[in-house]
Order: sequence, then structure tokens, then C-alpha cells
Amino acid sequence: MALAPRLDLRQTQSLVMTPQLQQAIKLLALSSLEIESFIAEELERNPLLEMASGDSAGEAEALDIAEAPPSTENLGSDQLMNDGDFGTGGEALDTDFSTEIFEPGEGGGAGADGMLGMNGVASSGSDFGDGPDFDAFAGPDISLREHLMQQAGASCSGKQLLLVEQLIEHIEPSGWLGADLMGIAYRLGVPMVEMEEALAVLQTFDPTGVGARDLAECIALQAKEADRYDPCMARLIDNLDLVARGSFDQLKRLCRVDDEDLRDMLVELRSYDPKPGLRFDSDDAAMAVTPDLFVTAQGKGWAIELNSANLPRLLVNRTYYAEMGGGGSNKAANNWLNEALADANWLIKAMDQRQRTIMKVAQEIVKQQDGFFREGVSRLKPLTLRQVAEAIDMHESTVSRVTSNKYLHCSRGLFDLKYFFSSGVGSADGDGASAEAVKAAIKTLIDAEAPDDILSDDTLVDLLKEKGFDIARRTVAKYREAMGIGSSVQRRRAKKMGR
Repeated sequence: MALAPRLDLRQTQSLVMTPQLQQAIKLLALSSLEIESFIAEELERNPLLEMASGDSAGEAEALDIAEAPPSTENLGSDQLMNDGDFGTGGEALDTDFSTEIFEPGEGGGAGADGMLGMNGVASSGSDFGDGPDFDAFAGPDISLREHLMQQAGASCSGKQLLLVEQLIEHIEPSGWLGADLMGIAYRLGVPMVEMEEALAVLQTFDPTGVGARDLAECIALQAKEADRYDPCMARLIDNLDLVARGSFDQLKRLCRVDDEDLRDMLVELRSYDPKPGLRFDSDDAAMAVTPDLFVTAQGKGWAIELNSANLPRLLVNRTYYAEMGGGGSNKAANNWLNEALADANWLIKAMDQRQRTIMKVAQEIVKQQDGFFREGVSRLKPLTLRQVAEAIDMHESTVSRVTSNKYLHCSRGLFDLKYFFSSGVGSADGDGASAEAVKAAIKTLIDAEAPDDILSDDTLVDLLKEKGFDIARRTVAKYREAMGIGSSVQRRRAKKMGR
């Protein structure tokens, strides 16, 4: 066969994802804070986009772009729970692209900020009443480094101040010194004795224990501050490995104390903070967690509403578009303005689709986990992403993105949407039980155990079977360790130590 160049015409199929579609998929996985940041960047970049406000010029004209979904007052519970029609292009953000390709400008409408009740209830969702003060969870404003620098400036001067400041730069968030003292002295070219004096000054700062090079030194500094650093306590701190192993007889011989004195010393030891720096804010700002969804009891069902504070209300400034593009002769400027208009319309639609998809997934989760919302974690059912995806006719990866970094607030607290997905174990009724429900049952049994009757894993297995959980001993041990609960031997030692 002769080798020669030639032209062939072939017909093939391929999946094409536009940049807009890729961005729309990414929007699903973003948290509310990340969405806020993304919208702020788009508002700065696109002059045709603006945030809605009560006195926005031309808002009434633009509301047709961001109109809320139609009322659901006449929908029954089953119809509202399972209705897959969320408007034109309702599945455009799903990841099964075998039949549809999303293009900007298709469809319209944004908002979805109304409350869709699972029992046929709808409201504006503009007023939630007095909710929890999430700002109260924020840490102190000052960081550990700033706190130490203030104390250094007030108590040191000259060369010593410079040395103390160099040591502060090596303090870890825990409060410990994160570098070798001799290495710092060698790098700065100062005698070791001067570095030790600077460290001694640093270790007098608040919080007590800061500047320690290991756990024993951190505990010793706090014991000295409390005037409890006697020879017996010093020997106890020097043998923290024996404390961890629970070798109480050996500790009594080393410290030369009786049972009562050793118990008092151990109680004192536990009152000290092994990482005193953690009580201060880190250099990175704490990220507040706000709920994306609210679930409240409504009659015999549940009302689900999106958090309006997390839903930016975007409008297209058509007045500005008409002024800038009306009859202009500059073709390049008109092209740019048309692109800006298309981007603005696309973003509004993408945000609308994101909100509708979140609502659709949340409705199915609440439907599947109805027992949890009514009776608590003991009724949490095993649930997978595939089950939810099949129920709402979406791709599994879409459900995964929707439930990432999203939080739901109900009467039982604030929960990550991923919390409602867990593996299952055998149960007496044959329906299976959630791993979280089993963990909760294990913790309840261990919390209720008497100091003189510590439950072994085998005993826990028997007690769990009485509650309807049919699981193996190794599964009990795995769940117990995952919750940070020690073995029966470790718990017995802890009870002896007065814990």
C-alpha cells in the first residue's frame, strides 16, 4: 500500500463543554462565602451587572430577569416533593451532558428565593426572625503573635527586645517554640547564653507556657506559675510517658507519694493547657459558617427555604446598556458590550439554576431522612449519593457538588449536608441503620457506664444487639476509635485517675 498524504471526511461525536458551562458546574460546589467573593469579582468586572436594592434605578424594569419561581400554594406534598419540573433548562447544570449543551442566553429567570414548603407551603422567605448569632463563634481579634509583641515592647528594650522578637517569629500556633534555640543563636551570631536569657523572658509572657520547647517544659512553666512545682510534681512532669501508660505504681515510687497525693497531682496536671497558644486567633481569619438552608416543621411536613442572606439578587442594568450601545458606530465597543450583556444574563441564569438544584437535592434529603428531623440521630438512615441522584433524576456527581460546603439548619442544630450520607450496618428490622446512629448509640452507652463497670467491646456488641444493631466487635472498635474513645482498659485507668 503506497504511503501518500490524502484528505478524509469523517463524522464523529464528542462532548463539548463551553467555558460558561464549566463555570456553572464549579458554582455548584462553591460555599456561600465563595459565591459572595465570586459575585463581587463579577460586579467589578461587568458594568452591566448590579446588586438589587430597594432604591435601585430601573429595578422594576429588570425584575423580569430575576423573578422568583411561581407560587406553590396549590401543590400537594407528594407533588412538590417529587416534581422534576423546575422551569426551562432545569437540568442544565447536571453533569450528564449526553443530550444537552448549555449555552448562555437560553431560558431566563433567576431568584428562587421563596420558601418552597414540602407540605404545600410557600412564602417570601425575606424574614427569618431572630436567628443564631454566628459572629459569637468568632475567636478573639488579636493574634498570638501580636499579643506577644505587645508584651515584648512593654518589658524589653535594646538588643534583648530584638532577640525576643526573633523568638516570637518562631512561635507556633500552639505556643511552642518551633525552632532549635542553638540554630537561632548561630544564625543571629549571638552567644547561646543571651538567647537563653531572651527565651526566659519570653516564657514569662501570657499565656503561661508560651515559648516551651516540649510538652514537659510547657506543663512545668504552668506549674511554676501556679506555685505547684515541688520536687514531687517535677518528677511527675519528667515522667509524662508513664502517666500516658497509666503506670501508677511506678509513679508512686518515683514521686514518693501515696494514692491520694498522686490523684491530686494528676488532677492538677490535667488542669494545665498543653497548647496555650490555641486560645488566640490565628493569622488566618476564621471562616464563619452560615446555613444555606433552613428546615422548619410545617404542619405534618417540613418547610425548606434558602437563606436569603446568601442569595445575591442580581440585575442587568439595561438603561446603561441602551445608553452605551444605542446606535454607536464603534463596532469593537458594541461587541464588548454585547458580550458583557450575554455574560450578565448567563450569570443570572447560572445562579438561578444553582439555587433550584440545591433546593431540589435538599427536599429529597429531608424526605429520605424524615426520621432524623423528627426523632434525632438514632433514626438516621443509611443514604448514598446515588439514591438521591436516582430519586431526583440527576447525575451522582451533581449531587456530590451540591452537597459540598453547604449547611442545613434545623431544630436539632447546624449540619453539613454530607452528614446525612453515611454507610449502613445491619439492624433487626432489616432496613439497616446509619453508621452515625450506631456511633451515637455507642457513645450513649459509654457515657452511662459506671466507674466500676467499664463496658468491653464484646459487652457493647451485646447491648447494641438489644437495641437492634447487628454489628461485629471489630466494627464497634472501629467506630469507638473514630470518635476518639479509648478502649475499656484506657477508660478504666482514666476513671481511676478521677477523670
